[in-house]
Amino acid sequence: MFRHHRTDGRAATALLALLVLCFATACGAGTTDSAGSAGGTSPTVRIALGVDASYAPLYLAAERGMFTKAGLDVQLMKVEGGPAAAQAVTAGTAQISANADSTVLPQMVSNPRLRALGAFQSSGRYLKVVLGKGVISPRQIKTMGSIGGIGLYATHEYLSHHGIDPDSVKIQQSSPQEIPTMLQRGDIDGYILFDPWVSKGVEAGGHIAESIGDFDVTYVQWLIADQKWLKKNEKLAGKVFKVVAEADRLVTKDPHAAALAAHEQAQLPVAGTEKAIGEISFTARSLTSADVTTSRRITDFLTEQRLIKSAPDLDRALLRGWYDRHAG
Repeated sequence: MFRHHRTDGRAATALLALLVLCFATACGAGTTDSAGSAGGTSPTVRIALGVDASYAPLYLAAERGMFTKAGLDVQLMKVEGGPAAAQAVTAGTAQISANADSTVLPQMVSNPRLRALGAFQSSGRYLKVVLGKGVISPRQIKTMGSIGGIGLYATHEYLSHHGIDPDSVKIQQSSPQEIPTMLQRGDIDGYILFDPWVSKGVEAGGHIAESIGDFDVTYVQWLIADQKWLKKNEKLAGKVFKVVAEADRLVTKDPHAAALAAHEQAQLPVAGTEKAIGEISFTARSLTSADVTTSRRITDFLTEQRLIKSAPDLDRALLRGWYDRHAG
């Protein structure tokens, strides 16, 4: 199904991940952890997450004090996004992270203790294909920018869907912040990302061509924890997830309020965030055998790309039914 394609920037991506991990470790030094908060009353749970509209339920929960009302001491730990969130859990500077399936699966290889507790959102519309000025057909594409994980996977699926051999296209991996600028300079012909980077690409002269669902790609966002911590804090993790599930319902009911919370918590633009929220299904649920099947397809792709040496033990890493037992 997938052909081997050697992407550029792999070394730079690895170095960036290492720097992010070191930064997360340094920032976490001396802070409280799940052993107890500074006041000694409630365990502190830090949730590592990125900065975009997909994390609206967590922003809303924090802004409205929903964790505190549930008797929880939860702190949001904002990182660059991508693998950095799961890496913070591996480093012990966060207890829980929010990650897309295709992003965290490679991390599960390097840290087999990572566990997916359940899903809290999914979408086939949030990530979009942005093509540069004058690029009106996929056949014109010679170079694409890409983030790792879901970005790289979706890029290959997009090209294959249009009958283009991914080996014939140069794929440059970079951070979301850099990619719209690369498009504006003409370094790349297109990319697949989420807002605000989609809007920034349009501002740079690009145009939206498709959403990932148009070529049968959907991402699922999971809550992740380390098994060593989870074993001692399963009830606590369930309470945290229960608040996230309630926040999911509130985001769906009042997207504008969620967008305001995202602005307060992460300085995201209100109008763009509200629009993006409408493209995401915010529903908390248990993982199922269907999630395992989808994850196996993604890990097969990553293995064939030589981005991982072997697949993680999906039956162990994906805790099917955990949400229903502990948070539902």
